[in-house]
Amino acid sequence: MPDQFDPTNDPVETYEKILEHPEHDRQPFAVLLDKIVKTIGHVVMWTNLLLIGAIFSQVALRYALNQNYPKLDEIQWHFYGLVTMVGISYALVTDSHVRVDLVHMQLSRRTQRIIEIVGILTLLVPFIYLMIDQGSDYFFESLRVNERSDSPTGLPARWALKAVIPASFILLGLAALARLIHDLHGLWMNPEHERTGAKLRRVLLVLFCFAVVGTALTFLVETTEEKLVIAMFLTFIALLFSGYPVAWVLAGVGVAYCGLAFLFDNDLMLWTGLESTFTGLDYLTLGAVVNRVYATMSNAVLVALPMFIFMGLMLDESGVAERLMTSMQRLFGTVRGGLAITVTLIGIILAASTGIIGASVVLLGVLSLPSMMQQKYSPELAAGVVSASGTLGILIPPSIMLVIMADQMALSVGDLFMAAVFPGVIIGVLYLLYIFILAQVKPDVAPVPDGAKRPDWAAVRDVLIAVVPTLLLILSVLGSIFAGLATPTEASGIGALGATLLAIGYRKLNFSKLWNVLVSSFNTTAYIFAIFLGATVFSYVLRELGGDELIESVVEGTGLGPNGTVLFILFIVFLLGFVLDWIEITLIVLPLMRPIVNGLGLDIPGFGVLDEPALVWFVILVAVTLQTSFLTPPVGFALFYLKGVCPPEIGLMNIYRGIIPFVLLQLTGLALVFLWPVLATWLPAVAY
Repeated sequence: MPDQFDPTNDPVETYEKILEHPEHDRQPFAVLLDKIVKTIGHVVMWTNLLLIGAIFSQVALRYALNQNYPKLDEIQWHFYGLVTMVGISYALVTDSHVRVDLVHMQLSRRTQRIIEIVGILTLLVPFIYLMIDQGSDYFFESLRVNERSDSPTGLPARWALKAVIPASFILLGLAALARLIHDLHGLWMNPEHERTGAKLRRVLLVLFCFAVVGTALTFLVETTEEKLVIAMFLTFIALLFSGYPVAWVLAGVGVAYCGLAFLFDNDLMLWTGLESTFTGLDYLTLGAVVNRVYATMSNAVLVALPMFIFMGLMLDESGVAERLMTSMQRLFGTVRGGLAITVTLIGIILAASTGIIGASVVLLGVLSLPSMMQQKYSPELAAGVVSASGTLGILIPPSIMLVIMADQMALSVGDLFMAAVFPGVIIGVLYLLYIFILAQVKPDVAPVPDGAKRPDWAAVRDVLIAVVPTLLLILSVLGSIFAGLATPTEASGIGALGATLLAIGYRKLNFSKLWNVLVSSFNTTAYIFAIFLGATVFSYVLRELGGDELIESVVEGTGLGPNGTVLFILFIVFLLGFVLDWIEITLIVLPLMRPIVNGLGLDIPGFGVLDEPALVWFVILVAVTLQTSFLTPPVGFALFYLKGVCPPEIGLMNIYRGIIPFVLLQLTGLALVFLWPVLATWLPAVAY
């Protein structure tokens, strides 16, 4: 699980404590490597402030002088590329990369070390070698021709940005070497306390089960390429349960199956009884992913990611949620379920200001769960309200998931932001109605607190004082996008600056909090970008093996008709959400659906304005479906975030039972958007 989502857990401080352990003090070379990577990361993370300044300057100069400056555009994605590429090494030494913890957290520390050693050597090292070797050639070729910007008024020396690719992977290699030394030393020392927990055979049993399933599924297809596609996808899912970081599992599996395809292409696998293939995959063709990596790190749309992340984390540090909780509790104090209603309303407001699900869930849990337990709320309702309300940020704009979806599906970020407004609000309203009705039907699950006072004008004033500044910030960000005054990237930078000014205005910002926000933004952006890198390799190999054709033929072969096909895809996405994170589904599965949806001939109203209304509607349906993935076990991240801050009287089974009605409410919202596509397409059409 990504530690950076927990605002109570500074990953830098946590790792410093680890390094203070005597076991690590006896590894001076590894500690030195850690410090080198972290020092470089601490310097580079301040680039986010420069990025905010570059975006603000661009907007200000455009409106002041009525002129665009391509250099400022390119400076922005140069900063973004530097932050993301250096960040992946920093995230590795601080162990902030996302992983599936379902099995991993039950394993002994010794077993975890063995898995990490094997993972580094077999999955990460081949990927690092590929990117250093091919990335160096990519850089030197750019340097040889003195490549510069495509724009006559753009930046010179484009080769300088391309140099970041091999340099950052050399840094990643140092980070991997440091972790390898730590783990090897830990195995050598073999302390008794590291043997407590499940053994390696539990992981091997999971891998064996997937191998059996994979072998059975390969009999359903005919060609060797199709068998490799099925084996590749199941290998990826199986290795996720080992607990090794998702990004490096994606990258390592992609490199491994490229090598396997090369062997089949060259008749070196005839002993398996399978026919040879004609994929054309080899080391040099796989080197094409370097150009894709460069395209990702210079993507102007994705520059919005670190800015929206920074904005959300800065708002969390500004104390907005605490002010809202205090004032709204007085406003709804005499209403049955008033505290749960307050949490949901704050969740909606936070959703429109931050897409960081873990931060929202943790913050809402810390602020409300003790009070709910004190007021004798049902543990199931309390857990369900907090976890569900905290996940609204993945759907309600500005959502980082929608930014990535727009990039992957070649759609306008502004269109998706506007299309998600009504579905997000509808789901929030469904939560509120459910809480209100349940509290009336079953008063004991959400009782009125003893001594509650009726709200007065002072309470209304306090709510307005707490809500209005935040709403103004949200309106300035979303309103500027909807009105066409700024691009989503520009609005994200203005939002990050506005959140900082809000924190200063509330007198909540100091160097320590600014440091925490920068570190968390750096880590969060890095782990998302690392999955981008891994998915780039994985998707490239999957497509070369014919994975897109196989998936397209399976979906079209259902014979369910246009609407039935869409429902079938959503059902598959819903099931995948039980075992995969939204990022993997968005980066790997979603792009494969574009040609399928385009070929269905769906008659979705675009009101003569939207170019691809069917795709906009479909993407919003997938986004609503993926919101459920945060609540569905075993890999529902919101459940793990919540469990970390729950009072002792709320157990894991209380959480599981509590989220069931909210998952059903999310599916109800999905059904409404499916039945009435105008809920997704009307607002973006009207805005233009």
